[in-house]
Amino acid sequence: MEFLTKPVAGDELLAAIQQGISQHHGAAPVGEHRGVIGASQSWRAVLAQTAKVAPKETTVLLSGESGTGKEVVAQLIHRGSRRSAGPFVALNCAALPEALLESELFGYEKGAFTGAVSARAGRLEQAAGGTLFLDEVGEMSPAVQAKFLRVLQEREFQRLGGTRMLKADVRVIAATNRDLKVAMTQGAFREDLYYRLHVFAIHLPPLRERQEDILPLLEHFMEELGPAVIGRPAAGISREAREHFLAYGWPGNVRELRNAVERALVLCEGGLINPEHLPWRVETSKHAALIPLAAPTHSAAPPVTGEFPAQGVDLEAMERTLIERALKQTGRNKSKAARLLGLSRGKLYTRMERFGLS
Repeated sequence: MEFLTKPVAGDELLAAIQQGISQHHGAAPVGEHRGVIGASQSWRAVLAQTAKVAPKETTVLLSGESGTGKEVVAQLIHRGSRRSAGPFVALNCAALPEALLESELFGYEKGAFTGAVSARAGRLEQAAGGTLFLDEVGEMSPAVQAKFLRVLQEREFQRLGGTRMLKADVRVIAATNRDLKVAMTQGAFREDLYYRLHVFAIHLPPLRERQEDILPLLEHFMEELGPAVIGRPAAGISREAREHFLAYGWPGNVRELRNAVERALVLCEGGLINPEHLPWRVETSKHAALIPLAAPTHSAAPPVTGEFPAQGVDLEAMERTLIERALKQTGRNKSKAARLLGLSRGKLYTRMERFGLS
Protein backbone atom coordinates (compact mmCIF):
# COMPACT_ATOMS: atom_id res chain seq x y z
CA MET A 1 0.00 0.00 0.00
CA GLU A 2 3.00 2.25 0.21
CA PHE A 3 4.20 3.55 -3.10
CA LEU A 4 3.03 4.38 -6.62
CA THR A 5 6.07 4.07 -8.81
CA LYS A 6 5.10 5.84 -12.04
CA PRO A 7 2.36 7.96 -13.62
CA VAL A 8 -0.36 6.00 -15.39
CA ALA A 9 -3.34 6.98 -17.47
CA GLY A 10 -6.47 7.47 -15.41
CA ASP A 11 -8.55 4.92 -17.32
CA GLU A 12 -5.80 2.31 -17.06
CA LEU A 13 -5.40 2.83 -13.33
CA LEU A 14 -9.12 2.70 -12.63
CA ALA A 15 -9.55 -0.41 -14.75
CA ALA A 16 -6.77 -2.10 -12.80
CA ILE A 17 -8.40 -1.20 -9.48
CA GLN A 18 -11.85 -2.30 -10.58
CA GLN A 19 -10.51 -5.56 -11.97
CA GLY A 20 -8.75 -6.26 -8.69
CA ILE A 21 -11.85 -5.47 -6.65
CA SER A 22 -13.88 -7.97 -8.66
CA GLN A 23 -11.45 -10.79 -7.89
CA HIS A 24 -12.54 -13.37 -5.35
CA HIS A 25 -11.06 -13.38 -1.84
CA GLY A 26 -7.64 -14.98 -1.82
CA ALA A 27 -6.62 -13.78 -5.26
CA ALA A 28 -3.58 -11.61 -5.83
CA PRO A 29 -3.64 -8.44 -3.73
CA VAL A 30 -5.61 -5.66 -5.34
CA GLY A 31 -3.41 -3.36 -7.38
CA GLU A 32 -0.22 -5.10 -6.28
CA HIS A 33 1.45 -4.34 -9.60
CA ARG A 34 0.97 -0.66 -8.79
CA GLY A 35 2.52 -0.89 -5.34
CA VAL A 36 -0.94 -0.63 -3.75
CA ILE A 37 -0.95 -3.74 -1.60
CA GLY A 38 -4.05 -5.20 0.00
CA ALA A 39 -6.78 -7.77 -0.57
CA SER A 40 -8.77 -7.38 2.66
CA GLN A 41 -12.42 -6.44 2.36
CA SER A 42 -11.90 -3.10 4.09
CA TRP A 43 -9.00 -2.17 1.81
CA ARG A 44 -10.91 -3.23 -1.31
CA ALA A 45 -13.70 -0.90 -0.19
CA VAL A 46 -11.18 1.97 -0.02
CA LEU A 47 -10.02 1.21 -3.56
CA ALA A 48 -13.61 1.00 -4.80
CA GLN A 49 -14.33 4.48 -3.43
CA THR A 50 -11.05 5.73 -4.89
CA ALA A 51 -12.01 4.42 -8.32
CA LYS A 52 -15.34 6.25 -8.18
CA VAL A 53 -14.03 9.64 -7.12
CA ALA A 54 -10.68 9.80 -8.95
CA PRO A 55 -11.97 11.03 -12.36
CA LYS A 56 -14.16 13.71 -10.76
CA GLU A 57 -13.11 17.19 -9.60
CA THR A 58 -14.72 16.56 -6.22
CA THR A 59 -12.91 17.60 -3.04
CA VAL A 60 -11.93 14.51 -1.03
CA LEU A 61 -11.40 14.11 2.71
CA LEU A 62 -9.30 11.13 3.80
CA SER A 63 -9.44 10.05 7.43
CA GLY A 64 -7.57 7.41 9.37
CA GLU A 65 -4.84 6.85 11.91
CA SER A 66 -1.28 7.99 11.31
CA GLY A 67 0.57 5.65 8.96
CA THR A 68 -2.47 4.14 7.23
CA GLY A 69 -1.45 5.47 3.81
CA LYS A 70 -3.54 8.59 3.32
CA GLU A 71 -0.96 10.29 1.09
CA VAL A 72 -0.61 7.14 -0.99
CA VAL A 73 -4.37 7.09 -1.59
CA ALA A 74 -4.26 10.80 -2.42
CA GLN A 75 -1.56 10.07 -5.02
CA LEU A 76 -3.70 7.25 -6.39
CA ILE A 77 -6.66 9.61 -6.78
CA HIS A 78 -4.44 12.17 -8.50
CA ARG A 79 -3.06 9.63 -10.96
CA GLY A 80 -6.55 8.51 -11.88
CA SER A 81 -7.80 12.06 -12.42
CA ARG A 82 -7.93 14.40 -15.39
CA ARG A 83 -5.21 16.36 -13.61
CA SER A 84 -2.73 13.47 -13.62
CA ALA A 85 -0.36 15.34 -15.96
CA GLY A 86 -0.22 18.21 -13.47
CA PRO A 87 1.75 18.39 -10.22
CA PHE A 88 0.90 16.61 -6.98
CA VAL A 89 1.88 19.02 -4.20
CA ALA A 90 1.70 17.99 -0.53
CA LEU A 91 1.75 20.12 2.61
CA ASN A 92 1.66 18.83 6.20
CA CYS A 93 -0.32 21.37 8.21
CA ALA A 94 0.89 19.93 11.53
CA ALA A 95 4.58 20.30 10.70
CA LEU A 96 4.63 24.10 10.56
CA PRO A 97 3.71 26.91 12.97
CA GLU A 98 0.77 29.10 11.96
CA ALA A 99 2.75 31.95 10.36
CA LEU A 100 4.95 29.63 8.34
CA LEU A 101 2.00 27.45 7.28
CA GLU A 102 0.19 30.51 5.94
CA SER A 103 3.19 31.66 3.89
CA GLU A 104 3.85 28.14 2.59
CA LEU A 105 0.25 27.68 1.52
CA PHE A 106 -0.53 31.09 0.02
CA GLY A 107 2.95 32.39 -0.83
CA TYR A 108 4.11 35.93 -0.15
CA GLU A 109 5.22 39.14 -1.82
CA LYS A 110 8.55 40.86 -1.30
CA GLY A 111 8.51 42.78 1.98
CA ALA A 112 5.44 40.96 3.33
CA PHE A 113 7.34 40.26 6.56
CA THR A 114 10.86 40.50 7.94
CA GLY A 115 13.10 38.31 5.83
CA ALA A 116 10.84 38.30 2.76
CA VAL A 117 13.56 39.68 0.46
CA SER A 118 11.82 38.37 -2.65
CA ALA A 119 8.37 37.15 -3.67
CA ARG A 120 7.64 33.43 -3.45
CA ALA A 121 4.84 31.27 -4.81
CA GLY A 122 3.00 29.13 -2.27
CA ARG A 123 1.80 25.56 -2.59
CA LEU A 124 -1.50 26.71 -4.11
CA GLU A 125 0.37 28.21 -7.06
CA GLN A 126 2.83 25.33 -7.27
CA ALA A 127 -0.10 22.90 -7.57
CA ALA A 128 -1.78 24.83 -10.42
CA GLY A 129 -3.31 22.40 -12.91
CA GLY A 130 -2.85 19.52 -10.48
CA THR A 131 -3.71 18.37 -6.97
CA LEU A 132 -3.03 19.99 -3.60
CA PHE A 133 -2.82 17.46 -0.76
CA LEU A 134 -3.23 18.96 2.72
CA ASP A 135 -2.23 16.46 5.38
CA GLU A 136 -3.35 16.94 9.00
CA VAL A 137 -5.81 19.62 7.90
CA GLY A 138 -7.35 19.58 11.38
CA GLU A 139 -4.22 21.29 12.72
CA MET A 140 -4.91 24.51 10.77
CA SER A 141 -5.37 27.56 12.97
CA PRO A 142 -8.74 29.39 12.81
CA ALA A 143 -7.14 32.23 10.83
CA VAL A 144 -5.70 29.91 8.18
CA GLN A 145 -8.99 27.98 8.09
CA ALA A 146 -10.85 31.19 7.25
CA LYS A 147 -8.46 32.04 4.41
CA PHE A 148 -8.54 28.52 3.01
CA LEU A 149 -12.34 28.48 3.09
CA ARG A 150 -12.27 31.29 0.52
CA VAL A 151 -10.09 29.10 -1.72
CA LEU A 152 -12.75 26.38 -1.71
CA GLN A 153 -15.66 28.80 -2.07
CA GLU A 154 -14.35 31.32 -4.58
CA ARG A 155 -11.36 29.48 -6.07
CA GLU A 156 -9.15 32.49 -5.47
CA PHE A 157 -6.61 33.77 -2.94
CA GLN A 158 -3.97 36.41 -2.27
CA ARG A 159 -0.33 36.03 -1.37
CA LEU A 160 0.71 37.41 2.01
CA GLY A 161 1.35 41.12 1.56
CA GLY A 162 -0.28 41.08 -1.86
CA THR A 163 -3.27 42.89 -3.31
CA ARG A 164 -3.72 40.91 -6.52
CA MET A 165 -6.30 38.11 -6.48
CA LEU A 166 -4.94 34.83 -7.88
CA LYS A 167 -6.93 31.89 -9.24
CA ALA A 168 -6.73 28.57 -7.40
CA ASP A 169 -6.68 26.02 -10.22
CA VAL A 170 -6.27 22.98 -7.97
CA ARG A 171 -8.14 19.94 -6.83
CA VAL A 172 -8.01 19.68 -3.05
CA ILE A 173 -7.53 16.41 -1.19
CA ALA A 174 -7.35 16.81 2.58
CA ALA A 175 -6.43 14.26 5.23
CA THR A 176 -6.76 14.02 8.98
CA ASN A 177 -6.27 11.53 11.79
CA ARG A 178 -8.61 13.56 14.01
CA ASP A 179 -12.38 13.38 14.16
CA LEU A 180 -13.13 16.71 12.48
CA LYS A 181 -16.80 16.49 13.38
CA VAL A 182 -15.89 16.39 17.06
CA ALA A 183 -13.39 19.23 16.53
CA MET A 184 -16.17 21.18 14.82
CA THR A 185 -18.59 20.73 17.73
CA GLN A 186 -15.81 21.83 20.12
CA GLY A 187 -15.22 24.99 18.11
CA ALA A 188 -11.73 23.95 17.01
CA PHE A 189 -12.67 23.53 13.35
CA ARG A 190 -14.95 25.71 11.25
CA GLU A 191 -18.31 24.15 10.40
CA ASP A 192 -18.42 25.72 6.94
CA LEU A 193 -14.91 24.49 6.12
CA TYR A 194 -15.77 21.02 7.41
CA TYR A 195 -18.68 20.69 5.00
CA ARG A 196 -16.63 22.11 2.12
CA LEU A 197 -14.01 19.42 2.69
CA HIS A 198 -16.41 16.61 3.56
CA VAL A 199 -17.88 16.34 0.06
CA PHE A 200 -16.55 12.83 -0.50
CA ALA A 201 -15.03 11.11 2.54
CA ILE A 202 -12.91 7.95 2.54
CA HIS A 203 -11.88 6.31 5.81
CA LEU A 204 -8.70 4.24 5.78
CA PRO A 205 -8.80 1.32 8.23
CA PRO A 206 -5.90 0.69 10.62
CA LEU A 207 -3.59 -2.20 9.82
CA ARG A 208 -4.84 -4.20 12.82
CA GLU A 209 -8.20 -4.42 10.99
CA ARG A 210 -6.48 -5.65 7.81
CA GLN A 211 -4.95 -8.90 9.03
CA GLU A 212 -5.02 -10.44 5.55
CA ASP A 213 -2.81 -7.64 4.25
CA ILE A 214 0.03 -7.89 6.77
CA LEU A 215 1.97 -10.73 5.14
CA PRO A 216 1.59 -9.40 1.57
CA LEU A 217 2.82 -6.01 2.80
CA LEU A 218 5.67 -7.70 4.65
CA GLU A 219 6.78 -9.55 1.53
CA HIS A 220 6.42 -6.39 -0.58
CA PHE A 221 8.67 -4.38 1.73
CA MET A 222 11.23 -7.17 1.98
CA GLU A 223 11.46 -7.27 -1.81
CA GLU A 224 11.47 -3.49 -2.17
CA LEU A 225 13.90 -2.62 0.63
CA GLY A 226 16.30 -5.56 0.46
CA PRO A 227 18.48 -4.35 -2.43
CA ALA A 228 18.66 -0.80 -1.04
CA VAL A 229 19.37 -1.76 2.57
CA ILE A 230 21.68 -4.77 2.25
CA GLY A 231 22.41 -4.90 -1.47
CA ARG A 232 20.45 -8.07 -2.00
CA PRO A 233 17.11 -9.64 -1.05
CA ALA A 234 16.81 -11.21 2.40
CA ALA A 235 17.01 -14.99 2.56
CA GLY A 236 13.47 -15.07 3.93
CA ILE A 237 11.59 -14.88 7.21
CA SER A 238 11.08 -17.58 9.82
CA ARG A 239 7.67 -18.91 10.77
CA GLU A 240 8.10 -17.52 14.29
CA ALA A 241 8.84 -14.04 12.96
CA ARG A 242 5.79 -14.20 10.70
CA GLU A 243 3.67 -15.07 13.72
CA HIS A 244 5.08 -12.04 15.55
CA PHE A 245 4.16 -9.79 12.61
CA LEU A 246 0.61 -11.16 12.66
CA ALA A 247 0.22 -10.95 16.45
CA TYR A 248 1.51 -7.41 16.85
CA GLY A 249 -1.04 -4.57 17.08
CA TRP A 250 0.72 -2.13 14.69
CA PRO A 251 -0.19 1.19 16.35
CA GLY A 252 1.92 2.95 13.70
CA ASN A 253 0.16 1.02 10.92
CA VAL A 254 1.78 0.48 7.50
CA ARG A 255 4.51 3.05 8.15
CA GLU A 256 5.56 1.15 11.28
CA LEU A 257 5.49 -2.15 9.38
CA ARG A 258 7.80 -0.74 6.72
CA ASN A 259 10.19 0.59 9.37
CA ALA A 260 10.16 -2.78 11.15
CA VAL A 261 11.06 -4.59 7.92
CA GLU A 262 13.90 -2.16 7.19
CA ARG A 263 15.31 -2.60 10.70
CA ALA A 264 15.06 -6.39 10.45
CA LEU A 265 16.88 -6.36 7.10
CA VAL A 266 19.76 -4.40 8.63
CA LEU A 267 20.04 -6.77 11.59
CA CYS A 268 19.67 -10.06 9.69
CA GLU A 269 22.46 -9.05 7.25
CA GLY A 270 20.89 -10.92 4.36
CA GLY A 271 20.06 -14.02 6.38
CA LEU A 272 16.73 -15.24 7.68
CA ILE A 273 14.62 -12.68 9.56
CA ASN A 274 13.95 -14.03 13.06
CA PRO A 275 12.05 -12.66 16.09
CA GLU A 276 15.26 -11.20 17.57
CA HIS A 277 15.51 -8.89 14.56
CA LEU A 278 12.14 -7.26 15.26
CA PRO A 279 11.72 -3.89 17.04
CA TRP A 280 9.59 -5.51 19.75
CA ARG A 281 11.07 -8.43 21.65
CA VAL A 282 8.14 -9.42 23.83
CA GLU A 283 4.56 -10.43 23.18
CA THR A 284 2.06 -7.60 22.90
CA SER A 285 0.32 -8.65 26.12
CA LYS A 286 3.59 -8.46 28.05
CA HIS A 287 4.32 -5.07 26.57
CA ALA A 288 0.92 -3.88 27.72
CA ALA A 289 1.69 -5.01 31.28
CA LEU A 290 4.75 -2.78 31.32
CA ILE A 291 3.06 0.31 29.84
CA PRO A 292 0.66 2.19 32.14
CA LEU A 293 -2.90 2.68 30.98
CA ALA A 294 -2.92 6.13 32.57
CA ALA A 295 -0.75 8.92 31.26
CA PRO A 296 2.37 9.72 33.33
CA THR A 297 2.33 12.74 35.61
CA HIS A 298 4.98 15.43 35.80
CA SER A 299 5.88 14.49 39.36
CA ALA A 300 6.66 10.82 38.97
CA ALA A 301 7.78 8.25 36.48
CA PRO A 302 5.03 6.01 35.10
CA PRO A 303 4.37 2.91 37.18
CA VAL A 304 5.78 -0.36 35.95
CA THR A 305 3.98 -3.53 36.92
CA GLY A 306 5.02 -7.12 36.64
CA GLU A 307 8.51 -8.51 36.09
CA PHE A 308 10.68 -7.73 33.11
CA PRO A 309 10.69 -10.60 30.61
CA ALA A 310 13.98 -12.46 30.31
CA GLN A 311 14.52 -11.24 26.75
CA GLY A 312 14.18 -7.61 27.84
CA VAL A 313 11.94 -4.81 26.64
CA ASP A 314 12.16 -2.22 23.91
CA LEU A 315 12.11 1.22 25.57
CA GLU A 316 11.68 3.01 22.23
CA ALA A 317 8.58 0.94 21.45
CA MET A 318 7.17 1.76 24.89
CA GLU A 319 7.91 5.48 24.45
CA ARG A 320 6.23 5.48 21.05
CA THR A 321 3.15 3.78 22.50
CA LEU A 322 2.90 6.36 25.30
CA ILE A 323 3.14 9.22 22.80
CA GLU A 324 0.45 7.63 20.61
CA ARG A 325 -1.85 7.21 23.62
CA ALA A 326 -1.36 10.82 24.68
CA LEU A 327 -2.08 12.06 21.15
CA LYS A 328 -5.19 9.90 20.90
CA GLN A 329 -6.45 10.96 24.34
CA THR A 330 -6.08 14.65 23.46
CA GLY A 331 -7.41 14.41 19.90
CA ARG A 332 -3.86 15.06 18.66
CA ASN A 333 -3.66 18.39 20.46
CA LYS A 334 0.12 18.73 20.65
CA SER A 335 0.17 21.16 23.58
CA LYS A 336 -2.11 18.98 25.72
CA ALA A 337 -0.27 15.79 24.75
CA ALA A 338 3.06 17.39 25.66
CA ARG A 339 1.69 18.33 29.10
CA LEU A 340 0.43 14.79 29.70
CA LEU A 341 3.85 13.40 28.82
CA GLY A 342 5.80 15.97 30.82
CA LEU A 343 7.52 17.29 27.69
CA SER A 344 7.89 20.64 26.03
CA ARG A 345 6.02 21.02 22.74
CA GLY A 346 9.36 21.14 20.90
CA LYS A 347 10.57 17.89 22.46
CA LEU A 348 7.27 16.22 21.60
CA TYR A 349 7.64 17.28 17.95
CA THR A 350 11.19 15.88 17.92
CA ARG A 351 10.02 12.52 19.24
CA MET A 352 7.06 12.45 16.85
CA GLU A 353 9.43 13.01 13.93
CA ARG A 354 11.72 10.24 15.18
CA PHE A 355 8.88 7.74 15.44
CA GLY A 356 7.19 8.82 12.19
CA LEU A 357 4.10 10.11 14.00
CA SER A 358 4.03 13.62 12.56
